[in-house]
Amino acid sequence: MQFAAPIVIDDLSVLPEWIDGNGHMNVGYYNVAFDLALDKVCALIDLDWKYVERTGFSTFVLETHVTYQREVTRGDPLRFTFQLLDFDEKKFHYILGMHHAVEGFLSATSEQLCLHVDLRTRRTAPLPPATLRAFGAMLDSHRRLPRPAEVGSVIGIRRKQKTA
Repeated sequence: MQFAAPIVIDDLSVLPEWIDGNGHMNVGYYNVAFDLALDKVCALIDLDWKYVERTGFSTFVLETHVTYQREVTRGDPLRFTFQLLDFDEKKFHYILGMHHAVEGFLSATSEQLCLHVDLRTRRTAPLPPATLRAFGAMLDSHRRLPRPAEVGSVIGIRRKQKTA
């Protein structure tokens, strides 16, 4: 099993209903767009909605951190990148990048930690062996990628240091 490094999703664009009064994509719809891209990645490793229906297990995002780099507007074509950063038997950590598909600039990133959950008990559960193997192959491929600067970033106000 081989995976592109990073995995690329190309078939999304900024929908008219995602535009706010500022004339650009509203902050809330960035999460919607990232989630749509993630659905396509999950389909590659059998963790999509068909998996949920078939097994009664799903994935829940435990934590997310979005950075906004440059605005996108109505109709802009989007290209997403997915980079697996780490995983264990119940969790996976990754970052998605949202790029303008024509101009190439990075619009936003979404770093996420996701859990595998048994929907009957609403508790974490081990990922299936086939998924763990897929994540292993994916991580082998993605380890060659540089770690994005946004990974693990901390939110806060940066102060200039006064010189004596």
